[in-house]
Amino acid sequence: MIQILISIAVFVLAGLAEIGGGYLVWLWLRESKPIWYGILGSLILILYGIIPTMQSFPSFGRVYAAYGGIFVALAELWGWLVDKKTPDLND
Repeated sequence: MIQILISIAVFVLAGLAEIGGGYLVWLWLRESKPIWYGILGSLILILYGIIPTMQSFPSFGRVYAAYGGIFVALAELWGWLVDKKTPDLND
């Protein structure tokens, strides 16, 4: 049970790093925020590349296949809570 909770926590951390880092880069490039947004977002995206290696799954493919569903759910929540865009039927 502990291993499952750790796996879920790592997936959530990876998702927040991917979405959060990308969001900061988006703000820098599309919303004219200061360059440090882009730098910080890029550093967070580098961490996103490292975080999944903390999983105990035996292969890269399995880690990313399992992570995909978590990412979709987190992206929807991010859009709803951060961007204030209520999900619709197309989401």
